[in-house]
Amino acid sequence: MALKSLLGNMREHKFSGTALVCPLSLNFGIINLMERLFLINPVDGRYSNQTETLKEYFSEAALIKYRIIVECEYFLYLTKQKAVKIKKLKSSDINFIKSLENPSPNDIEEVKRIETKGNSDIPATRHDVKSVEYYLKAKFAEKGLSNSSEYLHFALTSEDTNNIAYAMMLSSALKKVILPKLKNIQKHLLKLANEYSGNILLARTHGQPAIPTTFGKEFRIFENRIASQLNRINKIKILSKLNGAAGNYNAHIAAFPGIDWPKFSGNFINHLNNSFKLNISINKITPQIEPHDSYCELFDALRAINVILTDMCQDIWRYISDDLLTQKPAKGEIGSSTMPQKINPIAFENAEGNLGMANALFQYFSAKLPISRLQRDLSDSTVERNFGVAFAHSLIAYTSILKGFSQIEVNSSKAKEQIAQHPEIFAEAIQTILRRENFPNPYELLKSLTRGSKITRGKLNKFVKNLKVSNKVKKEILNSISTGYIGIADKIAKN
Repeated sequence: MALKSLLGNMREHKFSGTALVCPLSLNFGIINLMERLFLINPVDGRYSNQTETLKEYFSEAALIKYRIIVECEYFLYLTKQKAVKIKKLKSSDINFIKSLENPSPNDIEEVKRIETKGNSDIPATRHDVKSVEYYLKAKFAEKGLSNSSEYLHFALTSEDTNNIAYAMMLSSALKKVILPKLKNIQKHLLKLANEYSGNILLARTHGQPAIPTTFGKEFRIFENRIASQLNRINKIKILSKLNGAAGNYNAHIAAFPGIDWPKFSGNFINHLNNSFKLNISINKITPQIEPHDSYCELFDALRAINVILTDMCQDIWRYISDDLLTQKPAKGEIGSSTMPQKINPIAFENAEGNLGMANALFQYFSAKLPISRLQRDLSDSTVERNFGVAFAHSLIAYTSILKGFSQIEVNSSKAKEQIAQHPEIFAEAIQTILRRENFPNPYELLKSLTRGSKITRGKLNKFVKNLKVSNKVKKEILNSISTGYIGIADKIAKN
């Protein structure tokens, strides 16, 4: 059966019990379980259960909704300006306009219909923002507000609506979906750091046995790095503009020269911040397009977090490979189609792959978006529609990491065994104490004893006992290398 025909049959069939409703407040669309198998993008197909929450912020329907919010809020804010002669609205009118900010699936479909097909009153606009304006004007007419409807999209260019919509979407998705997930990862790393603060681990530098550290300290390093980037993200304000077709308030001044429009635009953005709990700010000096520099700042910070998490996933993968971390078997789960004994570290492998996909997009966004020919070109529009894809791959990765955390345990006996197999790692402690005692050439002495040689603990102890130093120093050295030699790693892990 041809794919087109198969999909057509699936849409007609209800597939009882398999429908999935998107959790959007506007409750648009039902995606059938079988239909998801034919979607090209895995974030909407295979991984859709993990990415559902982002559809409220990054789907086409969400973009339409946020455009409607911007247009309605802008109109209502205009009515508060005494110089703008808009007929005073009744409280019922205001409530009606606010209700438009929560469009139904049918409303979303109507906006899209105006854009692509038109209706009995309007031919197809082929313009996504203008279709929102015409949809709202029709709604105003139904309510008897036609006399005021020309103040919808008043003196604006479509980029004024779009850039504010995207700023709201990014700020909201970050606050409500991405940051909570990252803070959960941070919380789990802190828990692992405390739980395993004193569990000894053979540190490897250049892949070679170096000196002891602890599992808790290594987990704490990643927690601290993520905390630093989260602090960076919290300080980022996403910039937006509301200054017309070339950024000069030309149309605004032509219509109402007495209004301080730059002040108005800043106040309007602050109004949105307060009303929707956002973290956006006004950029008053722009061409037609908001230059997107703050987007890039955000994407670079998210990319930095994803690089840190990739580093972590690769380290954990290696610890699992060396049996230093063990994985709890999940009931019914299969690791290999032919090797029944295997428990693969797929949570961390999946995370690594998705972090890479997200960062490829974030990197492209940061390279592409600040560049716009002259006062504006449209090449950013299709790129912005992929913000949700990068966020989705990140979210999939974060979810996989949290799953992986729940499955790992430190194998303390294996870790101690590794330390015991490499007594040469205590050469640093011995030569450093000897330096303090002004012992001649201690580094060179320990180098000749240990470098490239496989020594035993007994041979090392004998070497110490034969040193021409006081018994007190010998005892100090032996005590230092017998108690773990972890410095203050356990305190750093907990601090």
